[in-house]
Amino acid sequence: MLKPILLVEDNPNDLELTLVALARSQLANEVVVVRDGAEALDYLLRRGEFAERPEGNPAVTLLDLKLPKVDGLEVLATIRKTESLKSMPVVMLTSSKEEQDLITSYSLGVNAYVVKPVDFKDFLRAIADLGMFWAVLNEPPPGSFRYTPPK
Repeated sequence: MLKPILLVEDNPNDLELTLVALARSQLANEVVVVRDGAEALDYLLRRGEFAERPEGNPAVTLLDLKLPKVDGLEVLATIRKTESLKSMPVVMLTSSKEEQDLITSYSLGVNAYVVKPVDFKDFLRAIADLGMFWAVLNEPPPGSFRYTPPK
């Protein structure tokens, strides 16, 4: 079974564009959408409404930087401090071009930092390429992404 892609995005327009782009890339992976950092952590840590979700980490987490409740940098820091999550690929997908956001993201262990293109076609291409790379082409470390199908 394919691992899902976790999309953490609070902006409805960016969310819709990202989902369209992922759909056009024809990836078979399910896309799980959460709209704030707290919900992302609940999903990843299998707590709250996600306590019963199947074990295993997403193929990749596409994480917005500016999020309500818990911002993307805090989510990233928690991921990297959590043994079961720390090797999961995380791509910061943001509109922020601020150098400090970039530096902080990489210092916390982000795998890639992608500034959302303003041009629609560029955005579609960027998301399709991201999904293809992380969900299909990337080889994770052995044993780091154990997936147990639902019983």
